[in-house]
Amino acid sequence: MTNEQKINAKTGKPKVSSRGGARPNAGRPKGSSNKLKMEDLLQDLELVLGKTYSEQIAENYVLSIGRSDWASVRDYDKILLGKIIADRQAVEVTDSAESVEAKKAAFADALASMTGIKKE
Repeated sequence: MTNEQKINAKTGKPKVSSRGGARPNAGRPKGSSNKLKMEDLLQDLELVLGKTYSEQIAENYVLSIGRSDWASVRDYDKILLGKIIADRQAVEVTDSAESVEAKKAAFADALASMTGIKKE
């Protein structure tokens, strides 16, 4: 197929596509999001289930154990353990006032040596 327009054999005029095309104001507005927000999803689930999503997960885990559905239990174990470990790996750093002042001084020295501006 060439890039030239096709000509209607009967009328001699260019063929017009019947498949539509771009239209003014059609489609999703620029800047809008088509993604679900997790908070909205969790609220909707809570409304429908009558309990929080985490309560439902815990209930499903217990039911899987009761049914001896070991494949599901294994999957729940992986998910729950991964969540617990991820939460426990947070590192809290606290600096004393002296260490903060030492860091400020070191930063000022480094900045002065890079820019050639002397400290006041």
